Amino acid sequence: MSETGTLWGVGLGPGDPELITVKAARLIGEADVIAYHCARHGRSIARSVAEPYLRGDQHEERLMYPVTTEGTSHPGGYEGAIQEFYEHAAKRLAEHLDAGRDVVLLCEGDPFFYGSYMYMHERLCDRYRAVAVPGVTSVSAASAALGRPLAQRDEVLTMLPGTLPTPELAMRLADADAAAVMKLGRTFGSVRSAFEEAGKLDDAYYVERATWHDTAGPGATGRGVQRVEPLADVDPETVPYFSLALLASPAYSARTSGHAPAEPQASEAHTGGEVVVIGLGPAGPEWLTPEAAQALADAEHLVGYGPYLARVPQRQGQRRHSSGNRVEADRAKEALELARDGASVAVVSSGDPGVFAMASAVLEQAEQPRWADVRVRVLPGVTAAQAAASRVGAPLGHDYCVLSLSDRLKPWEIIERRLDAVGAADLAVALYNPASRSRKTQLAAARDVLLRHRAETTPVVIARDIGGDEESVTVTTLGELDPATVDMRCLLIVGSSRTRVVERDGTRTVWTPRSYE
Repeated sequence: MSETGTLWGVGLGPGDPELITVKAARLIGEADVIAYHCARHGRSIARSVAEPYLRGDQHEERLMYPVTTEGTSHPGGYEGAIQEFYEHAAKRLAEHLDAGRDVVLLCEGDPFFYGSYMYMHERLCDRYRAVAVPGVTSVSAASAALGRPLAQRDEVLTMLPGTLPTPELAMRLADADAAAVMKLGRTFGSVRSAFEEAGKLDDAYYVERATWHDTAGPGATGRGVQRVEPLADVDPETVPYFSLALLASPAYSARTSGHAPAEPQASEAHTGGEVVVIGLGPAGPEWLTPEAAQALADAEHLVGYGPYLARVPQRQGQRRHSSGNRVEADRAKEALELARDGASVAVVSSGDPGVFAMASAVLEQAEQPRWADVRVRVLPGVTAAQAAASRVGAPLGHDYCVLSLSDRLKPWEIIERRLDAVGAADLAVALYNPASRSRKTQLAAARDVLLRHRAETTPVVIARDIGGDEESVTVTTLGELDPATVDMRCLLIVGSSRTRVVERDGTRTVWTPRSYE
């Protein structure tokens, strides 16, 4: 039995045949089979780029897409049609590989960077030797055509598909130092809108067919020519698929435009800006106070946990700095440093920023002398406890306390001691952070501590995702509380000995009277 052939995914670079690597040129010339994708018109950009390196006697496999942008009658729709095509194409290539023939699959740009080769690779690499040969990407070519570096020093380059929804794309662009948005064509209108919403439109460029230098003379392929212009000036009707939007290095752009910021001297005094810590409420914009909404609109920079920032409408010229959920101190430092240089900065929190949120983190860091000139304000928001209580009535209508069950920042022994005190004082209690994937036992322990002082019939409210798409509210009792039904998106309210549950209009109302008999 003969040895099977090798599948080579060969990157051809952005379009100029002279930008094919030496290795790619050698493999194209040596291969038994040359495969390439094409649309139903039969022409292939990849083959036209590789043509100078073909021997002329090689077997060619033309993998013709059944559908590109038009509709399809396939019962599985576009996705069904394209998956069926990939399976069929993989079988055709496998026949050559089984016969011991090496196959070069041509791919514009780089095979693993939005390349068509990857779909063959994932279907064949477990049975055959499959090797990707890197190529110059269209992003690198666009940067060279524009004559600007993509990124430098500690700048972050972000790659984005133009198929993202406009609000998400705008949010990511607002956060980006430098960015490339791929897959334009029919998405151009929404991409342009995203740049405008992010306040980056005037700094963005459009690059079409980077490195393509076709002519109308003999040997022309009709592939088109390179085009570079400001993104804001582009006619959407003229945009092909082989184009991208580029937001190049901001530091380089600032220097070449003559607006580079002066480096601060060691003795230079900083003009203190302001940090406003804002509570967004528990869910959508209907929970946001007018004061908070105005402060968000006025801020030059927004700092916060990514999902919370996503709830804030994008404003032109405003920069966003998102981070993970466990870096409160770093987030506070970043906000204070921005404000130290004179910027107005909004730090966002869900609910109220003073309740297990960012206000304490910012104020703690603000005690450092370097941020003495930075003003810090805190704007309140509707708390999760208030929102949950409102859904069932008034379980927090008398004295109550708020307690977090998370032992990430304080020992469990302290939490248990406080729970015991709450129980002895006969206070209603709102329990934040009751459970998570890594904390499974704390809620059951908290229930047992409270049961030392409360009857098993004490009302318990389990409120999940209040104001969100998955909102649910359950009224149970302390004795019947099942910790397995509670996750991190829940807040619990445990009543006092005087909290009551009554049926009103087919629903259960929970309230705690303000007077004692």
